[in-house]
Amino acid sequence: MVDIVLLALGEESQCGCDNGACGTRTPILACRDALRAADAEVSTVVAHDDKEIDAALRGLPEARLVVASAADGQLRAVMRRLVRMYAPAPSKRPEGLPADRTIPDLPPIGILPLGPDATDLATRLGLPRDPAEVAAAVLGGKARRLDLLRNDGGSVTLDGALLGGTDASGTAGTYLARIEVDDAVLADGTEPVLVSVVANAARYATVDGLPLVTAPVMDDGVLDVAVAVPVASRSLFRRPRMEIQVRRAHGRAVAIAPRADVPFIDDGVEGTLSRKRSWWMERAAWAVYVP
Repeated sequence: MVDIVLLALGEESQCGCDNGACGTRTPILACRDALRAADAEVSTVVAHDDKEIDAALRGLPEARLVVASAADGQLRAVMRRLVRMYAPAPSKRPEGLPADRTIPDLPPIGILPLGPDATDLATRLGLPRDPAEVAAAVLGGKARRLDLLRNDGGSVTLDGALLGGTDASGTAGTYLARIEVDDAVLADGTEPVLVSVVANAARYATVDGLPLVTAPVMDDGVLDVAVAVPVASRSLFRRPRMEIQVRRAHGRAVAIAPRADVPFIDDGVEGTLSRKRSWWMERAAWAVYVP
């Protein structure tokens, strides 16, 4: 008999709903019933904060986890706690851990999408949305390993982060920041940046019709970074005009050091970057159940 933990997030875990079950119980109950029909032992848990998420994760890897997710930010909240649970202290690095990893392989998870969002990570990964198909994939046990980005703010990024673009009032602007990918400097901190992207997948590949990162994939072992900079185009007989130059790089890690607060969106969750932050690649660190 297979043990399953079916985890839904309440509003305090960025659920965005007020009933503790992500807006509707129907897909959760349908997935639970499909699992039980296959003789799985299912525990359904609603977590409202990190402590409750941690409690639900303690049964892994003996039990298989299904995350009922209404938004990528919810999935990220669970993965952040999963990384925290499995990450060894730097002084206790286990033997055999690959040189480009700081965490061991995380247990696979199932993703049960709760909304019709055609742009969420489940859709971009080609994962099933029907509760019965999700249940079948989890019970089948086949997993696809994916890259994960960790950062020195103590969190993770599954898909990507978008920095700049507009402020809280929706006004477009620029910012100053030094942006480095491995040994390559994309912005030196003295020139205005319109927007920058740290990408593991394609959520922020294009912004307002402007192509930024090109064809990012979640299992190639590198992160993709793009920086959009306005540049004056000069001509002998014409007035200067502004063009947007996009600088791109791929690598193991990126560091962004802003000169002032910069608004950002990370896996759909809004925030403000006020100090230097680094993201680095954890190749094939997490996995999802696939049909």
